Amino acid sequence: MTHQPTAPGASAAPGRGTARPGASAAVPPAPREAPGAEPGPGGTASPKRPPAPRGPGRRGARRGGARAPGHGGWTPWLYLAPALAVLGALLVYPVYQLGLISLLEYTQAQVSGGRPTSFQGLGNYAALFRDPQFRQVLLATVLFAAACVVTTLAVGCALAVLLTRVRAVPRLALMLAALGAWATPAVTGSTVWVFLFDPDFGPVNRVLGLGDFSWTYGRYSAFALVLSEVVWCSFPFVMVTVYAGIRAVPAEVLEAAALDGASTWRTWRSVTAPLLRPILLVVTIQSVIWDFKVFTQIYVMTGGGGIAGQNLVLNVYAYQKAFASSQYSLGSAIGVVMLLILLAVTLVHLRLVRRQGEEL
Repeated sequence: MTHQPTAPGASAAPGRGTARPGASAAVPPAPREAPGAEPGPGGTASPKRPPAPRGPGRRGARRGGARAPGHGGWTPWLYLAPALAVLGALLVYPVYQLGLISLLEYTQAQVSGGRPTSFQGLGNYAALFRDPQFRQVLLATVLFAAACVVTTLAVGCALAVLLTRVRAVPRLALMLAALGAWATPAVTGSTVWVFLFDPDFGPVNRVLGLGDFSWTYGRYSAFALVLSEVVWCSFPFVMVTVYAGIRAVPAEVLEAAALDGASTWRTWRSVTAPLLRPILLVVTIQSVIWDFKVFTQIYVMTGGGGIAGQNLVLNVYAYQKAFASSQYSLGSAIGVVMLLILLAVTLVHLRLVRRQGEEL
C-alpha cells in the first residue's frame, strides 16, 4: 500500500496520518485543547466559560454566595429560642406589669375591689419627684452605692495583687476564706455582722473599748456598718476575677517593668491596670448593679431603714411604699426609676467598651 506525499504546508487532520488529496496549504494547524475546553464550531476548541449566575444579578449572587460565618438564616434563632422564651417569661412580662402598675392608681382599695382602677399616666412619677423624702433617698442611694463600689474594687484589686506575691499555702487559705464570705447568704451574713457589732454582746466593741456604743443608732455609723458587710460579701468576686486577669498578663511585661525600677504601685497603675481594663469594666458594672440594689443588708442591719428612715435606700423605700403603705403604684414607679438608672449605667458601659474597640 502506497502513501500519498503530503503537500507542503498542508496540515494533517486530527486522528489521521495522511493529508487528503488536494488539501489547501492555507489551513492553519489546529490549536491544542486547553484543559476543560469544549470543541467549537469547525473542530476548534473554545475555552469553557463559567455559567452565568442565576437570580437577582451578579452583585446579588456575589453577596449571597459568600456569607460570613454564623449567618445561617433562622438557625441561630432556633437555638436561642428556649433561652429567649425563659427570659420573656421571667423578665419581659414582669417589667411590663411593673410599668403598667406605675401608670395606674393601684392601692389596697383597688386590690380588694372596693374602688375601680383609674389611669394616672405620669401622675405617680410627678408625685414621686415632688416628694422631698424620695429625693433624699435617691441621693443617699447613689452616694452609698458609689462608696460600696469604690471600696469593693480597692479591696478586691489589692488582695488580687497580694495573691500573686504569696506562696501557695497562704494563697489557698485566702482563696478559701474569700469564697466562704462570697457563698454566705446575705441574711446570714447580715445577722452575724449585727451580732459582732452589738453594743451589749458584740466582741468588736469590747476589743475596741467602745463600751455600749450603738453602731446602728447614728446615720453615718449605720451606713458604715452596712458598707463593711456589703464589701465583705462582694470583694471575693472582684478579687478572683482580677487575679485571673493578672495571671494572664505576660510575665515578660512585668519583668520589664521591674527591671526599669518601677514600684509595685507604678507597675499596677501604668502596666497592669491598662491591660486589665476590660476586666475592670466588667467588675465595675457588676458592682454598680449589685450595690445599687442593696436591700437585705439595709433591711436586716438597720431594722427596715434605720431610725425615722435615716438609712433608707431606693429598694427599701420601694418596699415600704408598696407593702407597708399599700401604695403599689408608687412602689412600682420607684422600681421603674431604678430600672432606668441601671439601664443608663449599662448603656454607658457598653459605649465605653465599643469606644475601646473591644468585642462584646
